[in-house]
Amino acid sequence: MKKSSKSLRLTVFLALLVAISIVAGKYLAIRGGDIMRFSLENMPIIFAGMAFGPASGVIVGVVADLVGCLMVGYTVNLFVALGAAAIGAISGLVPMLLKKTKIDARLITVITVALAHLIGSVIIKTVGLSSYYDIPFIILMLWRILNYIIVGVADGVITHILLNNKEIQTQIGALGGEKQ
Repeated sequence: MKKSSKSLRLTVFLALLVAISIVAGKYLAIRGGDIMRFSLENMPIIFAGMAFGPASGVIVGVVADLVGCLMVGYTVNLFVALGAAAIGAISGLVPMLLKKTKIDARLITVITVALAHLIGSVIIKTVGLSSYYDIPFIILMLWRILNYIIVGVADGVITHILLNNKEIQTQIGALGGEKQ
C-alpha cells in the first residue's frame, strides 16, 4: 500500500477513535453530580497510544477533549486537555518501554492504564477541575481516585481484549501500528 494511502487510513481511523471518545465521554457518561462522571472516554485514547504510539495517543486525546467540549458547550480547560494529552502519551510510551521486557501483555496493559489514569486523570485533570469548580484539590482527587479505579478496570479489560483480537491486530499492522 502506498505511504499516503496508509497515512490517510490511519488519520481516518484516529478520527473514528476521537468520535468514539466524544460519544462515550459526553453523551454516554454516567453522571454523579457536577464533578463525577463515569465514562469510557479515555479507552479510545489509551487504545490509540498503545496501538499507534504516543503521538497518536496525544492527538486523539487533545482533539477529543477540545472538539467534545465545543460540541456540548463545556468551557475548554487547558489542564483537562493537557491531562488527555498525558493519557495518550503515557499509553504510547509505557508499552514501548516495557516491550523488551518479559512482562506479560496483560500486565503491560494494567500498568499502562493505571499510570495513564493516575497521571492524566487523577493528577493533571484534577488540578484543572479543582480550580474551575473551586473545590479543594485533595477532596476532588479522592473522589476521582475512586472513579478511575472503577473506570480503569473497564478501560483495561476492553483495551486488552481489543489489542489481542487477531483481526484487530491485522488492521493495526496494516495501518502501521504495533502488534501486541
